[in-house]
Amino acid sequence: MGNSNNPVYTTNIIGAGEVGCAKSVDLDIQSVHTTNRSYWDINGNDFLGAIVLPSYGAFVSEEKCRLFGDVTGKKLLEIGCGNGQSLQYHGERQAAELWAVDISEQQIEKAAQHLEACGLAATLICSPMEEECGLPVDYFDVVYSIYAIGWTTDLEGTFGRIASYLKKDGVFIFSWSHPIHKCVVAEQDRLTFKKSYFDESWYSVSLDEGTLTLSDRKLSTYVNALAKAGFVIEQMIEQSDEDMLQSRGDNSDFAKKAMMLPVTFVIKARKR
Repeated sequence: MGNSNNPVYTTNIIGAGEVGCAKSVDLDIQSVHTTNRSYWDINGNDFLGAIVLPSYGAFVSEEKCRLFGDVTGKKLLEIGCGNGQSLQYHGERQAAELWAVDISEQQIEKAAQHLEACGLAATLICSPMEEECGLPVDYFDVVYSIYAIGWTTDLEGTFGRIASYLKKDGVFIFSWSHPIHKCVVAEQDRLTFKKSYFDESWYSVSLDEGTLTLSDRKLSTYVNALAKAGFVIEQMIEQSDEDMLQSRGDNSDFAKKAMMLPVTFVIKARKR
């Protein structure tokens, strides 16, 4: 765990450009929940940008990866639903039931309004993903999370809960910012390491729009937590899609970086 005396460093907040300096803090679960809930309540996805299906994050898409397959008639749960557009994506593909949990009451309200406008129904629950919130166990065919799972303050506990929600042989799919991307910044046409890949301390980032608190976990931390929860990894994607990079004609430092190292990772795992 870090402390406020640790040096500040520039950070990539989630799969985008640099946003300023981060300051190490001690992990206080209630404080983290309060800080992050306040940010999402007030700002939603307006500043960070909504990452929703078919996008898994920067330069990785479901249209190319096809991790979900046919969701017709299946029961789906989203962890961190945000504005509801990923739920809409599955609803339009004939999922039988849509459920979601999100820490922000304002995001839940936005999702409900959006889905109603789309003629879709969903069961939406406002709760931190780490906590018991009344979700049914052994019920869902698929649980998924698009750029939200990394906000958890208890990765092992969250994966354990997700496993309990799934039927046997159920699928868990999630994406997040690749940890190596969080360590490297583009400076003067060079990629420079700004922090250790092994540093999983918590830090706080002050933005004009508010403050966010999070931790950058190693890939092995995710893999080991999945194994402990009883999951078997079926597929992992971490390479940027060259077609997406070329089609956008993006010549930014971030796009150049994405050609040389992973900026997003996606894991598909199955409950044993």
